Formats: sequence, structure tokens, C-alpha cells
Amino acid sequence: MRPCAFIGLLALGILAVAEVAGSQEGLQVDQASPQQQSTPRNNMTPEQRAAALRNFLGLGAMPDKAAAERGAPLFQQNCAFCHGPQARGATGPSLITSDEVLGDDHGEHLLSFLKKGRPQKGMPGFATMSDSQLKDIGEFIHLQVEAVANRGAYHVLNIVVGNPLKGKAYVADHCMACHSADTFAHIGSRFRSPDQLQKSWIWPANTGGTGSTSTAITATVKTPDGTSIAGRVSQLSDFRISLVDAAGQAHVIELERGVEVEITDPLAKHQEMIMTLANSDMHNVTAYLVTLK
Repeated sequence: MRPCAFIGLLALGILAVAEVAGSQEGLQVDQASPQQQSTPRNNMTPEQRAAALRNFLGLGAMPDKAAAERGAPLFQQNCAFCHGPQARGATGPSLITSDEVLGDDHGEHLLSFLKKGRPQKGMPGFATMSDSQLKDIGEFIHLQVEAVANRGAYHVLNIVVGNPLKGKAYVADHCMACHSADTFAHIGSRFRSPDQLQKSWIWPANTGGTGSTSTAITATVKTPDGTSIAGRVSQLSDFRISLVDAAGQAHVIELERGVEVEITDPLAKHQEMIMTLANSDMHNVTAYLVTLK
């Protein structure tokens, strides 16, 4: 098996996890929930992406932002001098990974803990504060956990900072050997935001079980008895490879001694490009592509 092809499959598996479509064994490339199939990630709103990743990471209930806003000044007055203004630690520990915080949703555990405190470790109790105030502080802390853990909720700032003319020259020199002008026609209008466009052109997704197969990873497997099976790779592990042939028939081949596997990854050139892609080139190409409406 060619090393770069295997790296491509490994990266594909990582992306599948990031898209909330991880597998239990090997690298699944064609499993997605009905909601994911109906709403591709590039077309998700920021709220949908945040909710999908929150569900995948098991972060629990969404923090109450209104309560967190009320709790922010209370936290700053009573807690920030020890735990930092964003609960990430100062003279005291960070609360982002606190068991008490992570084991709580909306104050059902944290409320009693805050009332009692932990005097033996220097944390006073807040018995004089009302339940609603303590819950608001708890929601503020939960929101800080959300901000750190759920990258699907990150707000991307403007990334269109490059030189479009230099980006056009880069595309002409590095992309047109594999792509035609039709590839880039209206590409700037196909994505919800420039950051999604940038992610797509740098590392396009290998098509899984639906849609076009033009970028799908394929393989030809030869068994010791001389049988040759070719098709789209749907799973690869250290022990077996699963293919779907041109007729739609699924094949599972154990990777025993004597089995030969030849992988073809249409996106191998993108993997090579990433190894030499400079930040300036990335910004320039994105600035050019967003103009192609």
C-alpha cells in the first residue's frame, strides 16, 4: 500500500470524526446520520454546527446565555481573583475541567457545592447568595467550558486578507494541471462563508456513500487465489478492507498474508500541496476564489 494513500485514508477518518460520523472500527467513510445527509456541514448554520459537535462531544445541556450574562459580574466580583476572569485559572485552579462543573447541567449539583464551598482548600462558601445568583454563576462557568471545548461554536473573523491577483497566479501554477476552469466557476457563491470555502479548497472531502464518486478513494485488491476486486473504499483497518464495486455489491476482504492492496486517492495531490502551502498562498488563493461569484 502506498504510504501517501494510507495517510489520505487516515486523514479521511479524522475528518469523519470531526463531522460527527466516527466509526467503531477502522475508518468509516460512508456512515452519516439522516440529519447529516440532509444538511452537509458546509451548508450548516453556525448554530447547527455547534449543536452537532456539542452532541458528539457529550458536552451536556446548552448553557443559558441570558443567565450567564447575569452571572458574569457576580463571577468577576466573587470568583475571578482566584479562578481568573474566564474561569481558566489564576491563583486557583481552572474550572474548565472541574469535575464539579462538568458533572452539572443547570445547577442541580453545582448549587449546593457553591453554597458549602471547600474551606479546607481555601474556597469559601457562598451561603448568603441566593439560589438564582449561584445558578447564574454556574451558567457563566458552563459558558466558558462551551467556549473552550466546542470549536463548532467558534466565530471566525475575516480571513479574506490576501492578494487576489497573487492567488490567481498560484491557482494557474499549481491547480490547473488537475482542474479545469469549470472547477472554479462560481465557486465563491457555493459556500456560506469564506472560511468554509477555504477549508474546502485546501482539503476537499473524499465522497463517501452518497453523491459524486469523482473524489472517492478506490482500491484494487488481489487475493492469493488470483481474484481481483475493485471498488470504492468504505472501510479500512489493520485487519480488513471493505469495498463497494461498480455494481453496488459490497465486499469485505481480510488482509491476510498474500493479499495485495493498491489504493488510488484522487486527492493525493492536495496532500502534497498542504506540505508546502504557505500562509500567504492560502490567504491569496482564498481572496481570489471568493471573487468568483
